[in-house]
Amino acid sequence: MSDHQSPAPAIRVRGITKSFSNVPVLRGVDFDVAPGTIFALLGSNGAGKTTLVRILSTLLRADGGAASVHGFDVATSPGEVRESISLTGQFAAVDEVLSGRENLVLVARLRHLKNPGAIADALLARFSLTEAGGRRAATYSGGMRRRLDIAMSLIGSPSVIFLDEPTTGLDPQARLEVWQTVKQLAGQGTTVLLTTQYLDEAEHLADRIAILHRGVIIQNGTLAELKQLLPPATVEYVEKQPSLEEVFLALVGEAPEADPADAPSGAADPAPSRKEHR
Repeated sequence: MSDHQSPAPAIRVRGITKSFSNVPVLRGVDFDVAPGTIFALLGSNGAGKTTLVRILSTLLRADGGAASVHGFDVATSPGEVRESISLTGQFAAVDEVLSGRENLVLVARLRHLKNPGAIADALLARFSLTEAGGRRAATYSGGMRRRLDIAMSLIGSPSVIFLDEPTTGLDPQARLEVWQTVKQLAGQGTTVLLTTQYLDEAEHLADRIAILHRGVIIQNGTLAELKQLLPPATVEYVEKQPSLEEVFLALVGEAPEADPADAPSGAADPAPSRKEHR
């Protein structure tokens, strides 16, 4: 490969179609995901996001088109694809009876890896779960469970990870914890395909964003490129009031275990600022 050639896509999707009971769900989906980047697949409920992830992770066969992950065709080389990926669904798949460390050790043993205890300890440290490692997963907060779930999915060092709506049902602080984890994954070279219906999530995380609507990609680009699709903004000056999420995070701070009812009742509202408003 010459210095002027771009690396091969970690994920390549061409003309993927899928129907259920003669109802089209995917109508010809096309996109590429560059290695080591975060690609957000944005769409409303029923847009076909989970169906596409299931096809790419070899859990479902497409009716038409072609797709490859880490250079392997998902239809003809499903075994090689599975060895290259990890999938984290909408709900944390942890065993609540086991401790966090025991969950990690179990997965490492199922993958027939050497030194499962050392692997578990390294992942607990990487995801800031060392102190909670000996506790039952049932006692974990939503953000801690999701971090443990993602840690479990990384055992075996997959090149590509699929996160299917990873922050569904999480509170604002837990969502920020997951966002930080996803950014760290990409920073360490993992390719992340993230499905979400939350616009702010795609805006904060993604290097590229594809909008899936009624089974087709209607736009695909960086955040800056997508913003250029709208007419130039009219600049007005208005007072910015804090959002409810900003108020919540300001009150609870960095203590996810704290009861919001214990927050000081006399806490002052953030002073209004002035900013440009589109």
